[in-house]
Amino acid sequence: MIVTTVGNYPKIGNGAGRAKLRQSITKFQDGGLTAEELSRVEDESTTEALREQAEAGVDLVTDGQLRWEDPVTYLARKMDGVEITGLIRYFDSNTYYRQPVIKGALAWRAPITVRDFEFARANSPKPVKAVLPGPFTLGYLAKDEHYRDTDRLTRACAEALNAEARALQAAGAQWIQFDEPGILWDRGGLAAFRKALPALLDGLWTRVAVYTYFRDADGGLADLLSLPVDCIGLDLVTGPKTEAHLLRAKVTRPIAAGIVDARNTRRETPAGLKARIAKLKNRLGSALTAVNPHCGLEFLPREVAAEKLAALSTAAHERRSA
Repeated sequence: MIVTTVGNYPKIGNGAGRAKLRQSITKFQDGGLTAEELSRVEDESTTEALREQAEAGVDLVTDGQLRWEDPVTYLARKMDGVEITGLIRYFDSNTYYRQPVIKGALAWRAPITVRDFEFARANSPKPVKAVLPGPFTLGYLAKDEHYRDTDRLTRACAEALNAEARALQAAGAQWIQFDEPGILWDRGGLAAFRKALPALLDGLWTRVAVYTYFRDADGGLADLLSLPVDCIGLDLVTGPKTEAHLLRAKVTRPIAAGIVDARNTRRETPAGLKARIAKLKNRLGSALTAVNPHCGLEFLPREVAAEKLAALSTAAHERRSA
């Protein structure tokens, strides 16, 4: 059982210089900073995020997605057939994203996140996991003016994301995580995702994780657990029913359990997390392969995020050595 993070990491922290990235983004948008200068600041901030995750005891880190404006725009704006419009609320969070509008046939042009992954891997003391939006969620968060059919749109997103995943695989990514919170928000989401899954996985031999969060997965848990991927990430913070059903379910897929609240500043204790891990481990056994926050950490102050990761790592490492 390893400790991992889900995706994004807070962009700013307290203290002198800890808001440099946010300030640099604003300066770039105002024309006071070149793209090359902003990229150097993003590199510095990414290195800090990688180091902080490692120092907190995380075994499998992400680059923190510090270059991403939001969970979908960073990829969508660089694909054919897409225009980016105004701000829309991201699920039920207090954050927003710029909505992609599908104007024509969606198509991947060239690697989008490969340079980011290669930089992270070269500057991380721990293994790095690549993270991409899932095909259903990418389509769900977009405004579709071309396909006008959920299955066709989801498959088109899957084909585009597969091309990006193949490029990451060629660059050495050993884990690729697809974030699919949308399949819990739409009754037909999981079915559409399952139909598109062969296109998403085509040619991939690297390990693939599918993460859901922000809602209970109780009603569709059995179908979710049957997906032919290497790991299923479940939110056991927002979705208390998910945990109850998970403890009664027949589990044959590796599970990553989201047991740290990534949207609340209340600190969990190592003792409390250790007890929760023990409860899950006693029921799931070797199927419990990872523990992590229930979603990305960008909702939290940076210092709080680091403290929560440290508490989780302490609990998991003590459990492993028991």
